[in-house]
Amino acid sequence: MTVTTATQPWVGRPLPRLEDEALLRGEGRFVDDLDPVPNVRHAAILRSLVPHARIRGLDPSAALGLPGVVGVVTGADVAAMSRPFPAGIESGVEYLAAAHEVTRYAGEPLAVVVANDRYVAEDAAELIQVDYEPQEAVLDVETAVESDACVHDRSFVYGDVDAALGAADLVVRERFRFPRWSCTPVECYGVICDWDEATGTLTAWSNFQGPFTLHSVAAAALRLPGSKLRLITPRDSGGSFGIKSAVYAYVVLIGLASRRFGVPVRWTEDRLEHLAASSASTARVTELEAGFDSEGRLLGLRYDAIEDVGAYVRAPEPATLYRMHGSLAGAYDVPNVAARNRVVLTNRCPTGLNRGFGGPQVYFALERTMAIAAGRLGLDPAEVARRNLIGRDEFPYRTASGSLYDSGDYGACLERALKVARYDDRRAEQAAARDEARLLGIGIACVVEPSISNMGYITLAQTAAERAETLPKSGNAEGATVMVNPLGGVTVRISTTPQGQGHKTVAAQVVADTLGLEPADIDVVSELDTATDAWTVASGNYSSRFSGVGTGAVLRAAEKVAQKLQRIAAPQLGCEPQHVELRDAKAWHGGDWRGSRTGTPTRCPRASSRAYTRPPTTRRRTSRRRTTTTGSHPRPRTDSWWTSPSSRSSARRVPCACSTTSASTTPGGC
Repeated sequence: MTVTTATQPWVGRPLPRLEDEALLRGEGRFVDDLDPVPNVRHAAILRSLVPHARIRGLDPSAALGLPGVVGVVTGADVAAMSRPFPAGIESGVEYLAAAHEVTRYAGEPLAVVVANDRYVAEDAAELIQVDYEPQEAVLDVETAVESDACVHDRSFVYGDVDAALGAADLVVRERFRFPRWSCTPVECYGVICDWDEATGTLTAWSNFQGPFTLHSVAAAALRLPGSKLRLITPRDSGGSFGIKSAVYAYVVLIGLASRRFGVPVRWTEDRLEHLAASSASTARVTELEAGFDSEGRLLGLRYDAIEDVGAYVRAPEPATLYRMHGSLAGAYDVPNVAARNRVVLTNRCPTGLNRGFGGPQVYFALERTMAIAAGRLGLDPAEVARRNLIGRDEFPYRTASGSLYDSGDYGACLERALKVARYDDRRAEQAAARDEARLLGIGIACVVEPSISNMGYITLAQTAAERAETLPKSGNAEGATVMVNPLGGVTVRISTTPQGQGHKTVAAQVVADTLGLEPADIDVVSELDTATDAWTVASGNYSSRFSGVGTGAVLRAAEKVAQKLQRIAAPQLGCEPQHVELRDAKAWHGGDWRGSRTGTPTRCPRASSRAYTRPPTTRRRTSRRRTTTTGSHPRPRTDSWWTSPSSRSSARRVPCACSTTSASTTPGGC
C-alpha cells in the first residue's frame, strides 16, 4: 500500500490538542453534565459509620415518610435481587453492592435512598436508623495473616533459591512495609441507570475506565446476560489513575435501585464519599531475602508478601499482587527467584487499581535491598546496578518467573539517567551535607514496567488444575472503527475511555497520516457504548495500553479503509490500486509508485460516494467474513458490506469505505 502524507508526519508532531477547545470554553461533557433520559430521580447512599459490626436492624420508615422520597433499597433488598460479585479467588466472604447482615468497613453502603432531588435524598438518608453490634476490627495484617483472615496462600519457586542463598557471600534479609495510598481525581464517581422492563435491559452511563472484563462481573452480579447490560461512558472524564475501575460496583447498586422502582436513577459521588469509600492501592508487607557474591552479583531472591486487600476481594484483585509476578527480579539478571503470596482481609475499604498497581510495592522492597547490599559491600549503588542489569546482547530475555523482555539496553538507560541527574555531583553534595550533620538521600531504581496488561497473570492466583478449567485470558486486544461517509467525512470511534490523556488527538494524527488528511478533518468519538461500538473485554484506559494497542487498532482500521479507497479510486484514475496515493484529502495517480506527485487527483468524497452508490470494477471476494492476525492471537474480523435490495442469490456486494478492527499484539515484558 502506498500512502503519501505531508513532508512531516502528523504522528509525533506537537499541535494543540483537539480536546482542549471545548474544555477551555467550559463545554466539557462529563458524566454529571449528561441528561440522557427524562424524569431522572436522584440517589443518596447511607454508609456504615463503623469498620466492623453486625447489623441488628435497619429502619427506613422515617425516610420513606419524607415527601419526595420514591423509595429505599436496603442491603436485604440487594441480597435478594443480586448475586455476590465474582473475583479471581474464593475468599469465603461474599461481596455484595450493599452490606446485609454484617458491615466490614467504614463507608460501606447500607442502603440507597431514591428521591425527586438530591437534597431530599440526602435528608432522607439521615433519617434511617441503624442498630449496630460492633465487632473487633482487623487492621494489622502481620497479625491477621495467622488467622482465618488470610484467604489466599500460594508459593512459587524458579531455579534453586536455597542453593543460591547458601552460596552467597552476603545475604540481606529485611522487612518492608508499603502503606495503602490513593490518587484523587478531580471528578469523582458518577452513575446514571435506566432499567427497561420490556427488554430486561439495564443502560448505565458512567465514568468507568475499564478494564471491561469488569463489565461481565457487574452483569453477573445483576443476574443479567452480558448483552443486557449496556454501558456508556461520557466524552470527558476528570482523571482516574486507576481509581475509577471500581465504579462498576455502583453501577450495580444504582442499577438495582432503578430496577426496583422503575425509574431512571442518578448518583454523583461527593468528595467525602470518595475519600472514605471509593478505592485505594493495596498495602503490602514484604520480607525479602537476597543473596549476593562478594562482587555484588545478585544470585537469588526470596519474597514473602502479605497483601492487605481490605474488606473484600474486589475484582480485579488480586491483580495488584500478581501483575508484577513475571518481573520480580526487575531489570536484573537473576536466575533464582521464589515467592510466597498471601492475601489478608482487613476492615478497610476494598482495594483496586491505582497508579502502576503492584509496581511500587515490588520495587520499593527490591531497590531498597539493592541499596542496603551496596552499603554492606562498600560499593556505590549505581555500580551494583550496573553489575546486575540484563545485558543488551541477552535480549530477548526470559525472566526466571516467566516474562519475556523483547528488547532493551538497560545499561545505557542507567548511564543516561546518571548523566542527566549529574550523579557524581549529587553524591558530592550528599557528602558535604553529612559533614554538616544534614541528611540528603539519593535513590536509584531500575524498573521494568509491564504494560497493555496480559490478563492471564491474574490466573496465577489459581492452581494449575483450576486454570485448566477456565478459558485462556489475554489483554492484548483492542477495537477501533474508522468510517468514511458518502460525503467524505471521516469518523473514528475508539474504546480506550480517555481520562484526560489526549487520545482523540493522537487517534486523529494516526488516521490523518494513513488517509492523507489533517487531524482537524477527522472526528474522533471517544464515548464508548458497549451496544454499538467495537470493544473487547480488555478495552479501557489502564496499564498504559493506549499507545501499545489502542493506536494499533486505529492504525489497522485506517489502513483497511485506505486500501478500500485505493481499490475504488483506481478505475477512475486508470491505474492499479497499489499505485494510488492518498494525500491532500485526494486520491492521486502519481505515475511512479515510489511517490511521484504528478498526475490527476480524484477527491476522496467522490471516491467514498462511489463506494455507497456503485460497485467497483475490480473483483473482490464475496465472503462476508475473514480472519486476519496481528501478533500471535488470531481474531475474526468482519468487513462492512452494502447489499442491493435484489434477491439474495443475485445480490451484488459493494464494499463500504469503513472498517472495524480488533488489533492483537504481544508486547515485550507482558
